[in-house]
Amino acid sequence: MDTQTQKTMFSSKTNEWGTPPEFFAKLNKKFKFTLDPCSTPTTAKCEKYYTREDDGLSQSWENEVVFVNPPYGDISKWVKKSYEESTQNNATVVMLIPSRTDTKYWHDYVMQANAIYFIKGRLKFTNGNDKQNSAPFPSALVVFDTGKFRWVNGPTIKTMERQ
Repeated sequence: MDTQTQKTMFSSKTNEWGTPPEFFAKLNKKFKFTLDPCSTPTTAKCEKYYTREDDGLSQSWENEVVFVNPPYGDISKWVKKSYEESTQNNATVVMLIPSRTDTKYWHDYVMQANAIYFIKGRLKFTNGNDKQNSAPFPSALVVFDTGKFRWVNGPTIKTMERQ
């Protein structure tokens, strides 16, 4: 990874780092996402999406099946919003976030999720130009579910193989 890419990924000053297409396809097969609330026209994974200008944090996600790969500078806001939309607006939300188990938002919200999957290895995110860079952190999938999917009692915590 070149120095400029490291600065960008570690700085959390861009939301241009898109989810690996193969990884999203595997998730979409199960969940059939209807909304990507924090994307760009280049990185959007769903037909319905919000950009920074649309402010997905201020939009309703009611009754949607939502995929969230948040801008990393605002993760706590997106985690809180995801939890609230699932409990108040019947949204199923699947979040791809860094596995930062020491944070306040992890303990306040993530630990209330229906499922947490720790991803083995480092994902390679895209920058919209088909260039991929390995994440400098471990990732996790967090699922806030409204009952549309079946889970084992309590939060399901598993390791998921990346593709």
